[in-house]
Amino acid sequence: MSRHSKHKEKRPLTSDSDSGPDDRGPAPKGAKKEGSSKKANPYQKPQASKPSGGDDEPSWDLGKNKWVKVRAFKGTTYIDIREYYVDKETMESRPGKKGISLNCQQYQQLKSIMDDIDHALP
Repeated sequence: MSRHSKHKEKRPLTSDSDSGPDDRGPAPKGAKKEGSSKKANPYQKPQASKPSGGDDEPSWDLGKNKWVKVRAFKGTTYIDIREYYVDKETMESRPGKKGISLNCQQYQQLKSIMDDIDHALP
């Protein structure tokens, strides 16, 4: 038999990412999304809610584990737009690597160009 056999052992695909779904396959037919049966309006203003961590940071859920939070760090206020993941050990929601923190000046600049961004969208 040759040195390189036809049947190679497949390694399981792994990821070092700390966010994202564990099941990458398509949803089974007939599966319903959690929540109401109405379609979500992508242009609807997100509702403010209390974060599950028990802190007092104002937070807005953007859906799909993405949150906007206003937080203070070392005396500076930041607007944090970030994807969260569930820690498998503690089952708590934790901030992931994917996201951005804007200081107040950067946030004001983003707000000032928001109309230009809207017009650039298809």
